[in-house]
Amino acid sequence: MSDPRMKLVLVTPEIPYNTGAIGRTCVALNLELILIKPYGFSLDEKSVRRAGQDYWKHVQLSEYDDWASFLAERQPPRDALYFFEEHGAQSVYEPAFQEDAYLVFGCESKGLPADVLDGMDDRVFHLPMRNPIVRSLNLANVATAVIYQAMRTQLGG
Repeated sequence: MSDPRMKLVLVTPEIPYNTGAIGRTCVALNLELILIKPYGFSLDEKSVRRAGQDYWKHVQLSEYDDWASFLAERQPPRDALYFFEEHGAQSVYEPAFQEDAYLVFGCESKGLPADVLDGMDDRVFHLPMRNPIVRSLNLANVATAVIYQAMRTQLGG
């Protein structure tokens, strides 16, 4: 069982800069970053370290070979899982995030795999966009916005 603090999960991230930037945000907010393989890059790449600046060495990082391994080892409660997709049925502004929330994001080009989302329709959220000409937002930007919204609900506003 894991400790009762929020965690950020990236499933098969593809762009090293996004992972580095998200890692830096996790360091700033004392959150664990969980990465699910395969990655579209090596964690040793300069671009990961550059985006994370000199903070990357402070990232509380956990890695798993696949989603099934993550679920087996962590055994997260279903209600602690929050999945984010651009077409999620609910807005990120709706839930009161649990203290031990797992904020789960997919890769930049495809989002979350169908097998990860299977049976989780009620746990899928989106970050609203007002202009329909924008198809998607940068993963690091979305993750940061979601983290701060989740923290806001935990603090009671």
